[in-house]
Amino acid sequence: MRKTQGVATWSPLRALLASVDDRLTLGWAELDALVGGLPPSAYHHGAFWSGERTGWPGFRTEQVQVGRSVTFVRHSTATPAVSAAPAAKQAVDHRLGKAEKTAADLLLIGCVKTKQDHPARAAELFVSPLFVSRRRYAERAELPWYILSAKYGLLAPDDVVGPYDVYLADQPRIYRQAWGQFVAAQLAASYGDLGGRLVEVHAGAAYVDPLRGPLSDLGARLVTPVGHLTMGEQLAWYGNIHPVEQPTNVGHQRRLDELAAMTAALADPMRAQTPVEFLASDRRTLNRPGLYSWWVDPAGARDLAAGLGHPVAPGLIYAGQAGATRWPSGRRSANTLWTRIAGMHLGGRAEFSTFRRTLAAALRGVLGLAHEDAQELDAWIAKHLRVIAIPVDDPDHLGHVEDTVLDALDPPLNLRGRPPTPVRTRLQELRRTAATHETPM
Repeated sequence: MRKTQGVATWSPLRALLASVDDRLTLGWAELDALVGGLPPSAYHHGAFWSGERTGWPGFRTEQVQVGRSVTFVRHSTATPAVSAAPAAKQAVDHRLGKAEKTAADLLLIGCVKTKQDHPARAAELFVSPLFVSRRRYAERAELPWYILSAKYGLLAPDDVVGPYDVYLADQPRIYRQAWGQFVAAQLAASYGDLGGRLVEVHAGAAYVDPLRGPLSDLGARLVTPVGHLTMGEQLAWYGNIHPVEQPTNVGHQRRLDELAAMTAALADPMRAQTPVEFLASDRRTLNRPGLYSWWVDPAGARDLAAGLGHPVAPGLIYAGQAGATRWPSGRRSANTLWTRIAGMHLGGRAEFSTFRRTLAAALRGVLGLAHEDAQELDAWIAKHLRVIAIPVDDPDHLGHVEDTVLDALDPPLNLRGRPPTPVRTRLQELRRTAATHETPM
């Protein structure tokens, strides 16, 4: 998790450390939430963590693992003051859901898009890092638990099903409403009387919202302990509740770790380059398949919001891949990160660039664009956008990796396979209008 806006407030950390006798290890998400966002130098300069600092007086740091954890070790004999510590610790615990809560009676966890390519137990069919964390949490809770499936409704962990491509947020409202009623009925049939039961749900809003009314009608209460957290914070929450043990399938765990690392790299604003910086970089390292993400500055976000008629936040707006093997034909792609970004996105070739067509549709009225390859769009991209490019060695699995990354990041301007939002609905309308009324070059 990264919060680079604003200035870190170190008082809560000092207050928390004041109650520590010897040493304290804080997970990265905990520390970031506690101080209100770590500064960029904390991510890139080892000197930031060296010696005694005003943020942690009387302590030194050890075992600094950027993005994971920091250990503070006391080296002062000063008597600690403890008055403010409980409130500081409570603030972190509340954010990450570690405060004491009422015990649930059963658990529901949401399915994800990334699945195995063959029939399997429902507990093993879904393979994204987020689902694995949810499943591990459910398995260790020693409570009845089920999986929420957009296609099948409610699945028991041992139910064997094949892969499918149904996402609940893509379905019309009447489908989601019927789905919620169906799941509630299935749950009552499988579990029994739900009156007075507390149902803990770990899933996105598309799955939670249709269940609220039907479960309430059956007398159950619904809680979502991680519903307020970002993707990175959710993974940190599960890690804090149940630290990951040494996996029995090391290869599978390694793949999950690699996916998580690539997702984090694409979501790291400190890696982003301006188009000029990208074009000046070593082309040899970018003549490979890989993943990329595009970022917009605040002024560019305002332009997009004006063109779309809906808010667009500064930051990551689009992600994709270049060079993935085409399945089921097995045909290799000649595309690379360089040809995709330099040749298509920045090269004025909208016919080969979904991203450029999307930008042109959104900005047509704002910039007065005559066509998708207009120089005004080139100038806007150069001024307002930045890009991250991450090479990937295995083109055969790159498409699968892209699906997993998009599930995690969900950039607002990606359309294919993404759940509908007001921004995406408007983009699709503008794209259709542009295709019909495109001015000849």
